[in-house]
Amino acid sequence: MRKTRAVTLVGMALLATVTAAAQLPSSGKRYPRLIVRNAIIIEGNGTPASGPKDIVIEKGLISDIVPIDAGALKRQGFKRPAGDVEIDAAGKYVMPGLINLHGHVQEERAGIPQPLDYELKLWLACGITTVRDVGSDLDRTLALRRESAEGKVAAPRIFVYPFFNTDPAPRNAAEARARVRELKAKGADGIKILDVYRDVMEALEDEAHQQGLRVAHHTGVAETNAWDDIKFGTTSIEHWYGIPDAALENGVQNFPPGYNYNDEVDRFRYAGRLWREANWDRLLKVLDAMVAAHVAWDPTLDIYEASRDLQRARTQPWFADYLHPALEEFFRPNPASHGSYFSHWTSTDEAFWKENYRIWMAAVREFGHRGGLIGLGEDAGFIYQMYGFGLLRGLELHQEAGFHPIEVIQQATSNGARILGQEGRLGRVRAGFAADLLVVNGNPLENLKVLYPVFGGGGIEWTVKDGIPYHVPELMTGVKDIVAHARAERAGPKVSP
Repeated sequence: MRKTRAVTLVGMALLATVTAAAQLPSSGKRYPRLIVRNAIIIEGNGTPASGPKDIVIEKGLISDIVPIDAGALKRQGFKRPAGDVEIDAAGKYVMPGLINLHGHVQEERAGIPQPLDYELKLWLACGITTVRDVGSDLDRTLALRRESAEGKVAAPRIFVYPFFNTDPAPRNAAEARARVRELKAKGADGIKILDVYRDVMEALEDEAHQQGLRVAHHTGVAETNAWDDIKFGTTSIEHWYGIPDAALENGVQNFPPGYNYNDEVDRFRYAGRLWREANWDRLLKVLDAMVAAHVAWDPTLDIYEASRDLQRARTQPWFADYLHPALEEFFRPNPASHGSYFSHWTSTDEAFWKENYRIWMAAVREFGHRGGLIGLGEDAGFIYQMYGFGLLRGLELHQEAGFHPIEVIQQATSNGARILGQEGRLGRVRAGFAADLLVVNGNPLENLKVLYPVFGGGGIEWTVKDGIPYHVPELMTGVKDIVAHARAERAGPKVSP
């Protein structure tokens, strides 16, 4: 053990002399050849960290990964790769950029304008390099996808999954197929569905498969549930409705007579009692069938957490400097704002939701351990979750559910790439893959909290997307300025006494 540590110390001393005069990149600028030196790498494929290694980035791709140690440095003829600029990752960890499977591009909340740059900067600062947008303004989001791909805007890579049943919602199989073809022609990468009838769902999924489109299903309290996803070939189930519904002994949850699904206090109050009504043996059969049918699960554990601990949700420390007033207003209890259902939330509701989370997490853990494909999405912009921060909280909740941090990072990176059908180019620190990297001040395998951009002494230092390095402290300064300006505008001019 002492000999290994001595070798490591010698190696680190040699590494320091090599990189002493390296030029740092400017944030947001693409370089012909960027080197990330001395990295301890978490690849994202479920294997432990290893290093130090030099990562060579050219034309937006990882062109080479070179192991560096004291022996290599002393070997005759060994030369370290040179670059135009370098990031020294000595003492830091490098991992793939995070893939957010459930995002919404939003430019207003509660009718109040919210700069798109606010959301994009937060996503990048929290290490998100890829977002699957599952419902927003289609034309605007398609334009953002193009601008991001061309490097014209500081933003994650965007995959566009528009809502299927926008007005006029397809009413039959023929209209369903026509809508799928229409979305394909517009350039959609996939489709987001919710609240569809079974015959419509069967037709749209069949047509989506023919058109090469993947399907994300928000399974609400509806005619369809997880058995339909299994039968029709859904790509991923979002949230969790539909999975316990498929395992209810009586076929329907025990709703009170006055229950109204469109009343969100009713909806979310009794959603907190659903998992306990599911029969566990039946649930295991549902999970096994999902695994066999290759139906993935994006549980979005973060987005309902306010239901089990409202006080924690309302007092998150980053709200002080980084919560935009439009988002703050949207979070206030108001039946006009989706997810703002806390007008009368009780200790009894929280107790039910705590139990709901216990069973839900056990089901997610069981699904993963039976071979199910699990990803992470945040659904931020609702229910006290800020963009980016929601996904990082999701990582912690997956650890709470029982997954090893190595598994959690895999779920948020290479698993997400598989769900997107991009496993050959995204989600791993591997030669030939897109240069989407996080340089982290700390070891996320020891403490996932070091990924938060406001973590004392830690945080992601650099987010590299498509080979473009973004300095996270600068991004967060930009977010803080946006928020301060918006708050000052809402406060109005000061009136002299």
